[in-house]
Amino acid sequence: MYNDVRLEKGMYNLSGKSFTAALEELDPSAAYVGTELESLDAFERQLKRYNIRVSGTNCDCVEKFFTSTDTAVLFPEYVKRCIEKGFDGTVISSITAVKTVCESNQYLGCVLDDSAAYTTTAQTVKLPESVVTEGTNAVVLEKYGRLINASYEAVRKQRLDVFGVMLRGIGIKLAVSVIKKAMSVLAADAEAVSASSLSYTSLAELYGRFDCFDMTTIIANPGDASRIMAMEQLSDSKISADGKLLLPFGSELIKTSALGENTLIGIDKNFALEFITNSGLVMETDKLIDRQLDQIAVSITCGFRKITPEAVKKIVIS
Repeated sequence: MYNDVRLEKGMYNLSGKSFTAALEELDPSAAYVGTELESLDAFERQLKRYNIRVSGTNCDCVEKFFTSTDTAVLFPEYVKRCIEKGFDGTVISSITAVKTVCESNQYLGCVLDDSAAYTTTAQTVKLPESVVTEGTNAVVLEKYGRLINASYEAVRKQRLDVFGVMLRGIGIKLAVSVIKKAMSVLAADAEAVSASSLSYTSLAELYGRFDCFDMTTIIANPGDASRIMAMEQLSDSKISADGKLLLPFGSELIKTSALGENTLIGIDKNFALEFITNSGLVMETDKLIDRQLDQIAVSITCGFRKITPEAVKKIVIS
């Protein structure tokens, strides 16, 4: 049971396992199905065990994690989860078709040559071919990170919910730096609609450039997104049940400062982009456990690859 788990620093350093995965092996969530703890994962059960409240009216302060050596072991996972919540809550999940975890800093995906026409074929004639080969250009993964300076004395009395908001904000800004790379990969060599200004006509032309694939998503910087929403023709735009802004022709409008001016990108998010990483967010856990918060280093090593070029088009405003 979760009350019997022995917490140790070494749980953060097990090969191929996250801290939560190590906890789940010792305290499987499957054992709690049908109980009041069913909705909690192994880490959240440890917070309950030690009565650490990270939100709500009676939210604890940062120093609650350091009331014992056991509870101190939980602090790095709390910090990581807060940053991850900010990172994962950005548009990355809305623009990637698949996430790939590789073991090295270089990734060589496969390439599809689908140029042969899809037509009727006589019985005696060889079928047109779609050829899958190993790629020749490896994606080199790049490291994105941030160093957070915060002494223990400066944050020990800070409420955990407020501290968590700060960490989520860092996660969001870290993600924006990563998304800039995604935008450059999508825009590179994409079929372009040239326009002298952003207009409903240019948006309609972009929509019409999609053939086999659909334009599920339009990506624009904040300024262009506001101009799109001001277009009279788009006054019927709606908010979906899950909070997405849908334009009249069914595309979701995504606003991000990671995309520069004078370019808008349309994609079929189900086919366009591959997100590649060799790990999740990485942190120096020992220092956090020992209250050496002066420098919290957090980083992620990742890259992007365009999977289906036909699923990406763009508008270039000259």
